[in-house]
Amino acid sequence: MSNDPHLALTGAEPQRGLVYRRFEDVNWGSLTIVFGLIASWLIFGLVNDTFLAPISLTNLMLQIASLGTLATSTFLVLLLGEIDLSASVVSGLSASAMAVLNVKAGVPGPIAVLLGILTGTLIGLFQGLWVTKLRIPSFIVTLAGMIGWQGVLTWMLGSTGTINLRDDFITGIAGTFFKQPIVGLAIGAMLVAGYAGMLWFDRRQRLAASLSAHSMRSLIWRVLIIAAIVGAVLLVFYADRGLPLVVVIFIGVVIFVDGLTKRTVYGRHIYAVGGHAESARRAGIRVERVRLSVFALASMIAAIAGIMGTSRLFVANRASGSVDFLLNAIAAAIIGGTSLFGGRGSAWSAVLGALVIGTIANGMDLVGFKTGSDLITPLKSLITAGVLLAAVTLDVATRRRRESAGR
Repeated sequence: MSNDPHLALTGAEPQRGLVYRRFEDVNWGSLTIVFGLIASWLIFGLVNDTFLAPISLTNLMLQIASLGTLATSTFLVLLLGEIDLSASVVSGLSASAMAVLNVKAGVPGPIAVLLGILTGTLIGLFQGLWVTKLRIPSFIVTLAGMIGWQGVLTWMLGSTGTINLRDDFITGIAGTFFKQPIVGLAIGAMLVAGYAGMLWFDRRQRLAASLSAHSMRSLIWRVLIIAAIVGAVLLVFYADRGLPLVVVIFIGVVIFVDGLTKRTVYGRHIYAVGGHAESARRAGIRVERVRLSVFALASMIAAIAGIMGTSRLFVANRASGSVDFLLNAIAAAIIGGTSLFGGRGSAWSAVLGALVIGTIANGMDLVGFKTGSDLITPLKSLITAGVLLAAVTLDVATRRRRESAGR
């Protein structure tokens, strides 16, 4: 029987090249990104000592929270082996719907936020129906969506094209900081305890199935490492303004998606459909239902990303959900380790990829401010493109190696 906990829906050993795949290669790719991220922080920190200052690192997280959330949405669709080109426009349209309802219709902030999220979910459901029922390629459906929903966004905002937000609840999404350290410690403790419980539960399941499992010593070391990382992050936040609510939302979305995809039968179905749809269908998985639900869920998360970004800027306008936002989100998911070919990746790739893109942007801006160079803006684009190309090359090389090995 396979030792991979993500592979089997039944007790039978899967055949080569069929539904489920191992993910060790993706983990190695993510580890490479982590080392590269640490190296880039050290380099930028040496060039400009303000880069590693608590206020700079806090601002970095505030800037990437919305991008990382949209990258999580993109990750889900990529996991199916599909693409969603409308994600950023859906995020902007959902945020604009929230703004119109709150400012022009007088709907209370919390309800307007929920209705904005519902708007994104319904759009994803609509587009998913075209992909699943009419068998139209997702590239075409979401490309049409990107164009069409932009028109709806422009119409919704009216002649001014801008709606300023003043509702305390909405602006507080990105503007709230938990200043009391006890709150941050409680959230961090819950995060570490949840991770420890997850590892213990996985180990117990594997032992019960007579599969190999990590030793308790290994699990303890993992928990201690995560606890150290969480502690370091909290120290940085509380050396500045406190723990940002928007970062808690972002990480909460990632944890939810990671748990959903890796620790539920539904999540295994998503990996199966992305890995080999026909094999998944033969295994009894309702492929169309999985695809439809993923498109709806991804658009719901895109709506959350748009609301987070709008809250931070205090305004909804025609630039909400720009093409750059979409391209950076897709790049973040791929750079973080999500495969373009479907069936491989982790929700945490959104965090890694967003950190890489945010680090390059912030670090290069600081270098440009210090040196006064006019080449910084084009260099940012070139470096980001190079990192993306390297990530895709690694993905393709990994895929070819797996195919040659007969997996």
